[in-house]
Amino acid sequence: MCTATGPFAILLLVMLRKGSELLKGDREVLLDLNEGEAQTTDSYGSLQNGILHLCFFMAGLGLDFVLVWEIRSSERRKAQLALWREKFVQNLESAGLLMEKETANEKKTIHFLKLSAPWDVLVYYAEELCLRAPLQAQQNLDLNTSAQVLKKLCIPNIMTDSVPNRPMDYYTCAFRKSKMSRFLGYDDHETYFTNTQRHRVVYEILAKTVYGKRKRAEVGVDQLVNEGVYKAAFPLHEGPFRLPKYEIRPDELNQRQILYHYWARWCKWYKYQPLDHIREYFGEKIALYFAWLGFYTAWLLPAAVVGTLVFVSGVIKDICNSGASYLMCPLCNTCKAWNILNVDLHSALQLGYLFDHPGTVLFSVFMSFWAVTFLEYWKRKMATLAHHWDCMDFHEEEERPRPEFAAMAPTMEPNPVTGVKEPYFPEKTRFTRMFTGSMVIIMMVRPCLQAGTIANISSSIVSLGLILLMGQVYTALAEQLTKWEMHRTQTQYDNAFIFKVFIFQFVNFYSSPFYVAFFKGRFVGYPTNYGTLFGMRNEDCGPGGCLIELAEQLFIIMVGKQLINNIQEFIIPKVKAWRQKRTLAKVLGDKASHEPQRWEEDYQLVECEGLFEEYLEMVLQFGFITIFVAAFPLAPLFALLNNWVEIRLDAHKFVCEYRRPVAERAQNIGVWFNILEALSHLSVIANAFLIAFTSDFLPRLLYQYKFDYDLKGYVNFTLAYAPLNYTEYPMCRYKAYRDNDGNYSLFYWELLAIRLGFIIAFEHVVFFVLRAIDWIVPDVPESLELKIKRERYLAKQALAENQEALLVSRGRGAAPISASQISAAIQIQQR
Repeated sequence: MCTATGPFAILLLVMLRKGSELLKGDREVLLDLNEGEAQTTDSYGSLQNGILHLCFFMAGLGLDFVLVWEIRSSERRKAQLALWREKFVQNLESAGLLMEKETANEKKTIHFLKLSAPWDVLVYYAEELCLRAPLQAQQNLDLNTSAQVLKKLCIPNIMTDSVPNRPMDYYTCAFRKSKMSRFLGYDDHETYFTNTQRHRVVYEILAKTVYGKRKRAEVGVDQLVNEGVYKAAFPLHEGPFRLPKYEIRPDELNQRQILYHYWARWCKWYKYQPLDHIREYFGEKIALYFAWLGFYTAWLLPAAVVGTLVFVSGVIKDICNSGASYLMCPLCNTCKAWNILNVDLHSALQLGYLFDHPGTVLFSVFMSFWAVTFLEYWKRKMATLAHHWDCMDFHEEEERPRPEFAAMAPTMEPNPVTGVKEPYFPEKTRFTRMFTGSMVIIMMVRPCLQAGTIANISSSIVSLGLILLMGQVYTALAEQLTKWEMHRTQTQYDNAFIFKVFIFQFVNFYSSPFYVAFFKGRFVGYPTNYGTLFGMRNEDCGPGGCLIELAEQLFIIMVGKQLINNIQEFIIPKVKAWRQKRTLAKVLGDKASHEPQRWEEDYQLVECEGLFEEYLEMVLQFGFITIFVAAFPLAPLFALLNNWVEIRLDAHKFVCEYRRPVAERAQNIGVWFNILEALSHLSVIANAFLIAFTSDFLPRLLYQYKFDYDLKGYVNFTLAYAPLNYTEYPMCRYKAYRDNDGNYSLFYWELLAIRLGFIIAFEHVVFFVLRAIDWIVPDVPESLELKIKRERYLAKQALAENQEALLVSRGRGAAPISASQISAAIQIQQR
């Protein structure tokens, strides 16, 4: 037996004093949360579950979860919070968890409750949660398509990295206690369940345990944290992330050190991500995010190469008669007439040609195909990873109500699925609130649309500052609206919140580019009949055209936003961690100089805020590189450079600066995929209108066909004369296809017909090809479908419940299926 000192010795003495009670054995039945309250007990843990298991608490081994609370003299409701805490701990003990309490300082202001799940509890909940258990080990497959291609071409692959301790790949099925002997390693109780599986089990217990009255929905650790009963609740990291100073073999590193050394460091920017290790440590939901981010970044490489070539191929072409001089009409009510040579229109047109030439048309078509093909192949990659990580058949169980919903719901009604009474909010009232929230969104979107014009009048940099400021306001407003709508489950809440924030941010970030692309210079009018809005003349495009202004807008907004976000992601977590350590050091006092324990170090880290901000940033970037790609071919290149940095920034945050989040299962990236699909379709329409109405591609094409292939006199042709009754600056010029009376010329109507025809043809051809790609590329690879069917068949045979069917098979001469036959069948299937 291990020796114990300090709090652990006291705990051991208490347990031994109650030996007469403990020798009767643990309660065989776990706490049924639907049947009243738990019994009251004064001790933590159980001797029958093993004192040796409790000894692991001393070194932080075997620890599955930590609850932290602080006691302050000025805290109101101190007695109520202590009562809830005591009742919660009693119910956790009744559920079978092993516990030990630790005080961080002599003043007893910070307390840690360390939790661990014994074998019997893990087995019970493993079947309840349908955890996957290993039946047969399989060879790890290389899921990197580029690695497979380079291997076939016999080209050295510098992106591969030999990461130690790669998790084994198993042929698995849902865990069943009655068939435990069929699973691999069932006799090794300490390592049979992975750490992430243990965390899920403990969190499931924490989330369902009652701490007050069930009728008031006083259930779960999340609500306790919201009420301030506990300061934090988190699983522990598996040791420090930094490598030891002494020599150590790579396979002796802990999982966190492996992730830091082979993934989170900047020098690994060109290496493949160790997705299996990420999934093993953080769970499928976070691993799928990094898999998607890496897949998206890899697909940006060809788009960036093609976009750069298109930009460089914009050869400067002389489409302006050198030496020509035109007196241009004033651009505003208080402006004066200006000469075309004073602003060097020739240089402006040459610069604009870098973004506005036939290559950009082809590139916009290419990017439309790229976006849909990328999403189709991501579906295949997602299906492969979901099968590889045993979550293809995962469906979210009947979700419990959110803590905020439970606290604010006015009534209790039976759940139609489980029959258990739960907090209830009338659907009619929720729909009314959602409709009201939609009206608020529309009201908030309108001033954002007007802000696009104001920002353009000022400058693009002011526009970026306004966008970032309003983004914070819109996010806070969306959060309050979503809470007010009273969504029952966390999934419903997340989807509603994501939708609102995306609508706000879409209008916020894209209103200014949309204004420049489709509205600026469209309703200017002509001398003696200028169009006005609120008494101000409508803006006209500059000498180089609106497309060059749009390119400038996109560059400043997109690249500026990426730089600011990266700086924030680098600095803010470090500032939060510094403040957390400083606050904890003040509370600990003299003990702060001592070597901190593992749970104290993790408490000093920043709480993980989830993946919402990460997905939102990438989805907005996806919109920039697809919707406006005809105006800014370099957008994929800047996105690629940003994402190389983004992957390592996010990796460093999760490994080094965040508390370890609870591992969550997932089989896809959720509602974000639907948003990406909508953006890819919107990009086709936007690029069609951009080429037709904003670019000079079609006017130049029509001029070449009707007048001169070399575009001689093109600039003079695009400039109309002011009407004769315009007396301020007689015979001044302005850009339009009008006659001397201000009426549209025949060329304008011919051009309008070609523009509309181009939009219809562009959209129909692109969407037809996209549907063909969707039909040709199956969502699930054929080889994977065959493998899934074969493995389901083998699982059914290996874990057959109907023993009589097996006896009949034996009676007919059929031999029972053995583990060796399963292994042989899998090996044949793999070949």
